[in-house]
Amino acid sequence: MLIYLDMKKLLLALLLISSSILIYSQKRQISTKYHVTGKIIDKESKQGLEYATLIFTPKQGKRITGGITDRNGKFDIEVRKGSYTVSIEFISFKTRKLAELLINRDTDLGTITLSPDMEALDEVEIIAEKSTIEIHLDKKIYNVGKDMTVKGGNASDVLDNVPSVTVDVDGTVSLRGNESVRILIDGKPSGLVAINATEALRQLPAESIQKVEVITSPSARYEAEGTAGIINIVLRKSKAKGFNASTTATLGYAENAGISGNLNYRGEKFNIFSNLGYNHRKSPGNAHFKNVETSTKTTTNEEFRNYTRGGDRFNANLGIDYFIGKKASVTGSILYKNSLGSTAVSNSGFKYDSLEDIILETDRNEDENSTNNLMEYAFNFTQKFKTSGHKLSFDVKYQDSDDDEKAMITDKTIFPTPSINSLEKNTTVEQGTRLLIKSDYVLPIGKKKQFEAGFQSSLKDTNTDYEVQINTDGTYVIDDNVSNILDFKEDISAIYSQYGSKFGKFSGLVGLRMEYTDIAIQVIGMDLDIDKKYTEFFPTANISYEFKENENITLGFNRRIRRPHSRHMSPFPTRSSTTNIFQGNPDLDPIFTNAVDLGYFKKWPKITFTTSVYYQHAENAFQYVREDSGMTNDDGIPIIITTPINLNDENRIGAEFSINYNPVNWLRLSNSFNFYQFETDGIYHDVNYGAKSQSWFNRFSSKIKFFNKVDFQTSLFYRGPYKNAVSSRKGMLMANLALSKDVLKDKGTISLNISDLFNTRKRQMETYYGSFTNYTEFQWRERQINFNFTYRFHQKKKRTRPERDQNGGEDFEG
Repeated sequence: MLIYLDMKKLLLALLLISSSILIYSQKRQISTKYHVTGKIIDKESKQGLEYATLIFTPKQGKRITGGITDRNGKFDIEVRKGSYTVSIEFISFKTRKLAELLINRDTDLGTITLSPDMEALDEVEIIAEKSTIEIHLDKKIYNVGKDMTVKGGNASDVLDNVPSVTVDVDGTVSLRGNESVRILIDGKPSGLVAINATEALRQLPAESIQKVEVITSPSARYEAEGTAGIINIVLRKSKAKGFNASTTATLGYAENAGISGNLNYRGEKFNIFSNLGYNHRKSPGNAHFKNVETSTKTTTNEEFRNYTRGGDRFNANLGIDYFIGKKASVTGSILYKNSLGSTAVSNSGFKYDSLEDIILETDRNEDENSTNNLMEYAFNFTQKFKTSGHKLSFDVKYQDSDDDEKAMITDKTIFPTPSINSLEKNTTVEQGTRLLIKSDYVLPIGKKKQFEAGFQSSLKDTNTDYEVQINTDGTYVIDDNVSNILDFKEDISAIYSQYGSKFGKFSGLVGLRMEYTDIAIQVIGMDLDIDKKYTEFFPTANISYEFKENENITLGFNRRIRRPHSRHMSPFPTRSSTTNIFQGNPDLDPIFTNAVDLGYFKKWPKITFTTSVYYQHAENAFQYVREDSGMTNDDGIPIIITTPINLNDENRIGAEFSINYNPVNWLRLSNSFNFYQFETDGIYHDVNYGAKSQSWFNRFSSKIKFFNKVDFQTSLFYRGPYKNAVSSRKGMLMANLALSKDVLKDKGTISLNISDLFNTRKRQMETYYGSFTNYTEFQWRERQINFNFTYRFHQKKKRTRPERDQNGGEDFEG
């Protein structure tokens, strides 16, 4: 009996074990997954389609699965064993289906082509809300189309919201705290920024910009100018067929009114595109200069300046692409810019005795009117070959510009005895031309290697006729001591070659660029004739390692140059003030920089994080120095001169990080931080300008999506204090606010933004020379409030899936 019970227990145990094994086996069989791989491309262009969707619908059961493609159109999706109908979808393309697809092992579907849905393309263009950042092998891309705080603004406002980039109160653009940055438009030098980048950026409407590429480790393809790196501004250009357009009207305070638009018509054989903009503006600004005897803290003299800068600006960029078959295209475009400007400067000066009582009060007023015209003609030919990525391009650009400025300056004594001290007329006529010729050839070698070579020639000629007339006994007479004609020529010729390869999870790109420079400066009427020629080599190297799809590390090295511009080298002093003067340095030499950059990128479902550390060593570094000229003006006030000089060396090391966080669908937070330390070495006029200091800046922004399609955005920026051997700069805080709402069935958007909410965007500096300290405070533009309305024709704003945030290191085109 006992044996019988033991047998029953044993059989029951065996039965339970067998059942468990069977159930486990069935579960394991059911849960078995296989990898389905392949690539989805555009049937016409043969380019991979990023974020195309694959939906696997089983013949039995309701458990649908699927996935999306990466930036190259490739997919790798885990699918359970079974028979499926596969649907492949992409916006504005015809859906394709694969019926009765049996998955019982790892399956490669090969290359799947999708055809454009012409009816959908002709009817509407989808304006997607793109991700903030994309990481490539040698650059970072920031999509700025959704930044509400720059609506009604200009390109300077856009750049001032890009991580790693700062725009000073006078419009000077810096990258990682370094002003030596090269600005390109659509990857090439352009008349939009070529003549006067600071002023030109203020003329380019923010609405015409699609994205900004920050290139801190440029490859050999890019010209070597700009020791800090390159900022490439990419303009909007639609790819949708048929007619589509958008226009933005702006009304603001201080006085600001404008309208800008992007129009596009695309057919089978051609594409017509345009960017148009008109703006009327009057921007108030101010400055304060004070000289103090350092030991006694006694103020000796000071100036108060008020600026009113205004004018009417118009720019138009019209072009056409013509497609010669499927592999070749020709593009021609014309850029026209016209600016009628006016600047009124009121300069009140005071001189004090030892008790700081006023002993002299003066008033110097300058009224300037200017006319600027620029024409640029551009031509491009691109030939693609059978192999994807194999192409040859040829570009020619010619610019012709003229800038006429006429100023009337009145200098008066207010106290103790009112009188008119002087009347003078200043006339500046500047004419410039530039011819750019370049060609690039790209040859893929197999699937993971690429060779590239090219050349570029830039011929620039600027002639400036500066005339000063002094009123003597009612008659204006030319002052030959300061009137001059400056002829500045800069010819740069370059050739380059680079090679890229992907091996496993590594991607590499190495190159070498050679540039020959010939700079000639001649001042007619005085003994100044300088001709500087030099040939330099600029090696570059970039390598990345991809840990996984959304995580990589990059390492870059480059050698670059900063050449002095004509303003830096013109020996003639400015005339707005008789006591604070800027004067160029004809003996200024170029800066050469070697830089290393180590970066890391990581993306989680709701967080995107990038960071990098960098080191730069500069030879012949520039620095602006303010010093007592040893002379006084007619009122006995010392004349302070600001001039650029070459130091021996500068070493700069820094670190930065940027983080984007989307905790919920209606909230987006982002923060970027940059810290850098520098050390300079150099002596000028027996003064040691060697120094070691550091500074930092931080930018935070938040965007909240409320109900009824209302968005609210805030932006805070703080730049830390800075100090070198002869000057120090205080920290600066700036805040921007914006509110927008979509209307008219998403075809329109109204927005309100406030730039510099607290009116604190001011540069405050102290400069030390001899026994005196000079205090300056400068504000280029006071608080600005803009109301904007945007309307889209044959476009519909739609929040779609975001673009991927990284490149994976396979794009050798930079």
